[in-house]
Amino acid sequence: MNDDKLIAYYRVSTSRQGKSGLGLEAQRRDVEAFAEMTGQTVSAEYTEVESGGNSDRHELLAAIERCQLIRGRLVIAKLDRLSRSVGFIAQLQDSGVPFVACDMPEANETMVQLMSVMAQAERKAISIRTKAALQAAKARGVKLGNPKLSEARAARIGDVTLKARTVRSENAEKHASLVMREIQRARAGGISSLGQLSDWLNQQQITTPRGCLWTRTAVSRILKRSSKLS
Repeated sequence: MNDDKLIAYYRVSTSRQGKSGLGLEAQRRDVEAFAEMTGQTVSAEYTEVESGGNSDRHELLAAIERCQLIRGRLVIAKLDRLSRSVGFIAQLQDSGVPFVACDMPEANETMVQLMSVMAQAERKAISIRTKAALQAAKARGVKLGNPKLSEARAARIGDVTLKARTVRSENAEKHASLVMREIQRARAGGISSLGQLSDWLNQQQITTPRGCLWTRTAVSRILKRSSKLS
């Protein structure tokens, strides 16, 4: 992951703030100061005019897609610029895009991890209580165990494996779709040959799914893949 490439996301709560620049200028100053301090580069900026409680944010999604394309890091001035919803922050983490908040650069991702640890602890506590209840039931002479439940458990394990494969496949398809959208934009600008397209993608800092530079073969492969899906 090329953490030296930052994608800035700014959010203001009202259209008045968006037009006047109130709040926006302060966020930009914080991000620029962070980039200078860490020796990183802000490759692109996305600005959203939206309330904090609304999770439907087109600009944020666009910023995340850009990070996925160039394998960059999402940077925000303050953690509350994303959302007041813990679930929304967790969703951002699930996207696989690393992010950092200038007001707490070391703590934000750790905070999300701590939330996951707390949820795991709660699941463990539920498991302990369940086992204790089963042992108490067994002591009372209640028959435990059901062959059908074992079959169901095996089926659930199979479902988890299938879902993991599905997620990997979906991520690959999404990346291909994002790259194809960029290729179509390049073609609209007169860039057509495989060599030109590979050079253009590399200039845009867009990487292959494996994080490598584009070659003619790689571009040809994704074009063929797209044609099969269409």
